[in-house]
Amino acid sequence: MLIQYITGLDEEQFNELSRRIEEILASRPTRKGGPKEKLPLDAQVAATLMLLRHNATEEMVAEIFGVTQSAISKIKDTIEPLLDEATGLGEAPLDELVLNRQTVIDGTYVVTGNRRQTGKTNYSGKRKCQCVNVQIASDLEGTLLAASAPVAGARHDRKALELCGWDQILASADWIADTGYVGTNALTPVKKQSGGERTETDKTFNHVIAGIRSVIERCIAHWKNWRILKTGYRRQLKRLANIIHLVTRLELYRLGW
Repeated sequence: MLIQYITGLDEEQFNELSRRIEEILASRPTRKGGPKEKLPLDAQVAATLMLLRHNATEEMVAEIFGVTQSAISKIKDTIEPLLDEATGLGEAPLDELVLNRQTVIDGTYVVTGNRRQTGKTNYSGKRKCQCVNVQIASDLEGTLLAASAPVAGARHDRKALELCGWDQILASADWIADTGYVGTNALTPVKKQSGGERTETDKTFNHVIAGIRSVIERCIAHWKNWRILKTGYRRQLKRLANIIHLVTRLELYRLGW
């Protein structure tokens, strides 16, 4: 099995994650009378990670692993909370992560498809689609630090920062962002004034800021290599916040946090 391609984790990381889940299960009372598992635990973990990493359909994953679609659905519902628990060891909150560290912040979006129940709340005029806005924090090397809870896609980045609670956390932090965050305490590019031109000093400053900010684009691209967040989220919308939280923990685990 091509573990790294299927799961996004190298063999050592995958084996460690499977071991952690096995220990979690071993610490809990066993259920009697339940259906026998159709796949060994490591295959269940691999199948669940494949759903997240590739945004594959349950039918496709079922075909690959030689079980039914309903079996994959049950496995996913069982393993995903265990993955979240197993990757949450030693996780630090954002307010600790930004201490004594320059941070780069940007917003990104997760497409949700047209959902009647959300109306125009999640419709982004900029993106021309229904989506949610997620704030991403990285260090100056482009290494992921945190991802926020999602907010309605109709909200611009500065408002999204407030709605997810990050504005208070970053109020005394040293952070860099684009012009969507003008008005916060972030270091942002200098906007051109109406009817005027930027000075050469302003242009040089903006060029430096743009170079620094490029790392957050790379960080977001790696985060969205978990394609459930890139190629269109198809599951129940009420579960999206949990999926974003899980994928963020998996990416932090992949990075060795």
